[in-house]
Amino acid sequence: MTAADPNSSPILAEATRSGRTESWHRGALAVVHDGELLVARGDVGRPIYARSATKPLQALPFLERGLHRQLAMPAAEIAVMCASHVGAPVHLAAVRSFLARAGLDEDRLGCGPHAPFDKASRLALLAAGERPRKVHNNCSGKHTGFLCLAQACGDDLDAYLDPECRAQQEVRAVVAAMAGLPVPPEVGLDGCGAPTFWLPLAALARAFAQLANPAGLPPVRAAACRTVLDAVAEQPVLLQGEGLLCTSLVQQLPGRCFPKNGAEGVFAVALAPDPARRRCPGAVGIAVKIDDGSQRGYEPVVVDTLRWLGAFGGEQVPAALRSFWRVPIENTQRRPVGEVRCTMEWPA
Repeated sequence: MTAADPNSSPILAEATRSGRTESWHRGALAVVHDGELLVARGDVGRPIYARSATKPLQALPFLERGLHRQLAMPAAEIAVMCASHVGAPVHLAAVRSFLARAGLDEDRLGCGPHAPFDKASRLALLAAGERPRKVHNNCSGKHTGFLCLAQACGDDLDAYLDPECRAQQEVRAVVAAMAGLPVPPEVGLDGCGAPTFWLPLAALARAFAQLANPAGLPPVRAAACRTVLDAVAEQPVLLQGEGLLCTSLVQQLPGRCFPKNGAEGVFAVALAPDPARRRCPGAVGIAVKIDDGSQRGYEPVVVDTLRWLGAFGGEQVPAALRSFWRVPIENTQRRPVGEVRCTMEWPA
């Protein structure tokens, strides 16, 4: 396999210091509107590992089988199944109640333990002299869903992460169908031990456009997509955490937006149709990949893309999102010295 040339990707964002450009972030951006590729910056046909950005797609087979109805799951548990959560008490409570509802023990989780990303929760764990558990893993909700799906498929629960088990084959087939791929994508090993998908950035954007407007999908799949959007609209904090980009976007656009971060600079957004949107009133899927893998590189790109699309009802970025649109850079004295901002020029 030939390695991609990082210098061939366009600059999507730059970091400034004292009024000068100090560094930049190259990458690719794909925007799909009503099934058509509207924006392609960089090589959007080059495959990437989509990482956790595919979590809402990976949840669809669980929902299509009606397992959420069988278990009488509340919105919080559905949302945390799609989450990369920070391990705050609200997240741990949702995962633990999900496990208990399914009759599963935390030890069944195949993801490894790591300390909570939420600072207060991490310090509380340390102060209590406790070690991180599997439930603290940011993917523990997804793994609980996988265990339930594997159980429904008759798989060996000790092998529920095997890409060849029936549950993971169902997941892979759904991801391929949502992304418009003629064959299931190749898989790699994600940080949590689950399969992760190697697919073109444009295909990821296409999948999120389908998630945003599933009207043309089979009824069972369309209902599953709507369940995902509704659950996150009701419980946005469960999707990531207070003050973070995914949660903040859902709070700003409840029921109209599903954003999902992934490791190594991947981010995707589903925007539901909105006739009031100035540009592109139909379903929109956005997918970004920052070549250097940084979070700070995609945040201003995502928000500026949404601004250009008119997702906020005009040209202005809401106050709650401005720190993601112009990511502040401070020195050790907490004085502002620069910012990370999107550099793309948009058509009028």
